[in-house]
Amino acid sequence: MKKNSVRLFQALIVFIGIVTLAILIRFPLTEGRAANLDLFSIYADPFILYGYAASIAFFVALYQAFKFLGYIGQNKTYSLRSVDTIKRIKYCAIVLSVLVVIAGLYIKVSHNKDDDPAGFLAICVVAILGCIAVATGAAVNS
Repeated sequence: MKKNSVRLFQALIVFIGIVTLAILIRFPLTEGRAANLDLFSIYADPFILYGYAASIAFFVALYQAFKFLGYIGQNKTYSLRSVDTIKRIKYCAIVLSVLVVIAGLYIKVSHNKDDDPAGFLAICVVAILGCIAVATGAAVNS
């Protein structure tokens, strides 16, 4: 792979990380139930804190993908470090899918009876399928 392509993909990974971080910071302020809460109460919500803790696996996977692209740029695609990086990406995808399942179950069990959790559960299913696809791809390559 050419160095320009590697740099472009690395820049894309950095962009994805920045956008995700901005969404994680901004979304709790615009959420429906946070309209009447102060700043501390918004970020002290257990579900929002769980989302931040679960995002650690996502950011670790992004960092590992960035490192893997660096190995590709150095023509070390099949080195031991590269294979270890792919395994770490696989483990992060598995952990993230399990955490999303737990979040979906929590919302399904504890949602307000007047609310419909179908939208959130649909997003959970899509996220789980994406994580499974990444883990499967990493398992095939490692």
